[in-house]
Amino acid sequence: MGDRLRAVDLARTAGISVQQVRNYVDTGVLPPVERTASGYRVFTTAHAEALAAAREAAAGHGWATTRTVMRAVHDGDLETALAALDASHAQLDRERADLAAVHEALGTVLAHPATTTATSPTGMRIGQVARAVGVRPPVLRLWEARGLLRPDREPGTGYRVYSRSEFHAAQVVALLRRGHYPVATIEAVLGELRATGSPDRVLGELKNRQRDLHRRSLHRLRASAALHAYLRYLGRTT
Repeated sequence: MGDRLRAVDLARTAGISVQQVRNYVDTGVLPPVERTASGYRVFTTAHAEALAAAREAAAGHGWATTRTVMRAVHDGDLETALAALDASHAQLDRERADLAAVHEALGTVLAHPATTTATSPTGMRIGQVARAVGVRPPVLRLWEARGLLRPDREPGTGYRVYSRSEFHAAQVVALLRRGHYPVATIEAVLGELRATGSPDRVLGELKNRQRDLHRRSLHRLRASAALHAYLRYLGRTT
């Protein structure tokens, strides 16, 4: 299928080493090669087409997915290849949905600012915090068991003691639970707030992640186009 090429020609075109070209053959990223009587690998334009498609796919989906897809294509197993691509797209969709959920939840937090101030009590006991946020103490213990709250323990007695920041976290959890947000979303919001200390900085980070999702989505789109072109070259689009 096409003119003969040397391994060094393929490597130079892709900006990789000859050993990487051989590795791609061994792992199924490139189709099998024939050998000359003296044992040299014989590459063709089919391998050049596969290499171009694989590298574009890797930029969009990563090498793990790309190896699965290309091996399946070269084995004639198009169903497995398409399933791997669908799973990769689905993962990106889940990330987008999770990001949107965190953004919405953070908007709820910003619309209802916490009452914690520099003069708010510190070293609060569980009963005080429960009354302040409108829940029963067992609920706070449940949130702690799920990793949402991190109260300190009083030396000697072992009683839970809530700092101002943990009291604030309890307020955030109570607010979002009343809004029926899932625990995973609340955990993500708290993680962002603990990491940055500022809702405004969290919003900035979320915007950065949205831009990154947009970029990765475009890479996947280009990867799909390249893979479809390779399948058409192989005559496997019907």
